[in-house]
Amino acid sequence: MSKDALYSSLTLPCEKKLVLLVLDGVGDIAARSTNWRTPLEAARTPKLDAIARESAMGRMIPVADGITPGSGPGHLGLFGYDPLKFEVGRGVIEALGLDIELKAGDVAARANFCTLDAKGIVTDRRAGRIPTEVNAKLCEKLRQIKKAGGAEVIIKSGKSHRFVVVFRAKGLAGPLTDSDPHREGAPIQTVKPTGKASAAQKRAAKIVNDFYKQALPLLKSDHPANGFLLRGIAHQPHLPDFRERYGLRAAAIATYPMYRGLAQLVGMSKIPCGETVESEFRAAAKQWANFDFFFIHVKATDMAGEDGNFDAKVEAIETVDKSLPQLLAQKPDVLAITGDHSTPVPMRGHSWHPQPVLLWSEVCGADGHARFTEKNANSGSLGMFKAKRLMRLMQANARMFNKFGA
Repeated sequence: MSKDALYSSLTLPCEKKLVLLVLDGVGDIAARSTNWRTPLEAARTPKLDAIARESAMGRMIPVADGITPGSGPGHLGLFGYDPLKFEVGRGVIEALGLDIELKAGDVAARANFCTLDAKGIVTDRRAGRIPTEVNAKLCEKLRQIKKAGGAEVIIKSGKSHRFVVVFRAKGLAGPLTDSDPHREGAPIQTVKPTGKASAAQKRAAKIVNDFYKQALPLLKSDHPANGFLLRGIAHQPHLPDFRERYGLRAAAIATYPMYRGLAQLVGMSKIPCGETVESEFRAAAKQWANFDFFFIHVKATDMAGEDGNFDAKVEAIETVDKSLPQLLAQKPDVLAITGDHSTPVPMRGHSWHPQPVLLWSEVCGADGHARFTEKNANSGSLGMFKAKRLMRLMQANARMFNKFGA
């Protein structure tokens, strides 16, 4: 019997409320440049401290030792799906998050507007995080392109520098390589099939490259967003349904499309919310009676880490702390607070460092640590474990499993 089959055979009807609060990229490292502190250590978090004293803590490996995950694999692990088994292109996640209904044969790409110099070298991968209003105007300009290589082109703007491109035609498939060089100082990369290329992948790659030939001249005079980079170019895969897997009616609350899209892909219901943490917690309160499981995503911690802004990451953590009473007022039976990965300020990007996790319930076995920090998590009773195990631990703390054996 597989582990999943065992869990399914032991699962009891859920009579509890479970909350997974994800502070994106919250994990960090102590370094000379940060005076040997992490943002969690520096932040003033009285509400989080009170929870920490009654919680079990540990560290989670998002994918595998030494592997730096993207947001997709990081969240799949949190949802209990092995990211090494279930691979999802970021473009698919972003497209679903923007309410694009993907069809068979669609290939979707997550796109970033970027800044190019006169030689076509990427000087800013995010174009200075242009305002969303500018993004919308640039996407409207790109919509002049109706077809590329015989495929219909669908473009939808997202937040700041992000947008989505979907290529629609029969006989297309991913995954394809990124056009994003993933660093400044390099040119836009030619898109190619990955692995043992199929005819559908080869055709899709030609279509994407043809789109670039049409699109870049349209942006030539726009600064700082005179180019764009594509990532996670893929078609939509099939994933096991979250409710069937865990016996939980699940809701997803996130301000950014990608995270709503990933949640939708596993069968969670997307709940509308505003742009603030407070609005997310209010949305959860309004839907409290309708769901058993709430995934709530906070983006600001990750953005500050990517910008190398220690103070901004501290502020993002403190903002969550100030809003926590709204969530705690609903009296969740199980509360997990963690990140999908670490985004250390000194590294200005995602990293392989295990993210800290806090798990609270009436039966969690409190470690008694005064604060939720990386150092305290290191000595917590949960130890070091794969992120894909978190959902099962949350279910166990909700007393959702029958006894195994006599």
